[in-house]
Amino acid sequence: MPVGHRRVAITGMGAICGLGQNLDTVWNSILQGKSGISPISAFDTTDLPIKIAGEVKNFKISEKLIAEREHAKYDRFVHLALHSADEAMKNANIDSLPYQAEKIGCILGVGMGGFPLIEATSKIYLEKGSRRVSPFFIPSIIPNMAPGLVSIHFGLKGINYNIASACASATHAISAAAYEIMLGKHEMMVTGGAESVICALPISGFASMKALSRRNDEPSKSSRPFDKDRDGFVMGEGAGVLILEDLEKAQKRGAKIYAEVVGHGSSSDAYHITAPEPEGEGAALCMRNCLKNA
Repeated sequence: MPVGHRRVAITGMGAICGLGQNLDTVWNSILQGKSGISPISAFDTTDLPIKIAGEVKNFKISEKLIAEREHAKYDRFVHLALHSADEAMKNANIDSLPYQAEKIGCILGVGMGGFPLIEATSKIYLEKGSRRVSPFFIPSIIPNMAPGLVSIHFGLKGINYNIASACASATHAISAAAYEIMLGKHEMMVTGGAESVICALPISGFASMKALSRRNDEPSKSSRPFDKDRDGFVMGEGAGVLILEDLEKAQKRGAKIYAEVVGHGSSSDAYHITAPEPEGEGAALCMRNCLKNA
């Protein structure tokens, strides 16, 4: 098949969020109309105006993925990314790499990185000085550590990097990963996104912007983006990972084909840092680009 015309299949999926810690639980919770939003339990919110979030409750990563003695070396978003990537690989029935390691890459979207550890380490620095800052601080917080650790764990030697574009990070990552296969550069890609920044500093910042919902008394009904009485978004944490493969090669190995990535597009309405152009010009252009790409 000509370069640039390879078809891209989705053969594996993994998910973890406030609705559950695996794909089946998350999907069944959605079908049952459950909400993953609840009062924050990770830290004291007494002094914060926002007391709700989409927390992943009682999560501890498997010893097979990160040894317990290594847990503190990586911030929570890395744990979530690796957990979801492992589930996606298992969901794709991949026990050993089906292609050359050099032909399998990982691109993940992480918008903000290790904010909880940045917040905690800042307190240590201010109270106890620079000598008490952990040597693992930087490796723990940088966003590209998520795809990096995924590649190390599974032995992926293809392209590896992180995309940070706020709420669009994971979507951009999937688009970039699909291009790698479409252009014939890779046979398989691990892609998606992870985020975990439910801590006081980011919540305070978003709250000061008046961007967060203040429905602390009804968490399950707080996220209502299309309601006339919406009052902001709700912060959440989690990870979602897809396995993308060259369609022909995936069919040859007998993989389950969930869907096909046939087109993707992006745009900027060049209007405002948060508000969309009133007539939807940017969204319409993005859709046209997607259709043209397909």
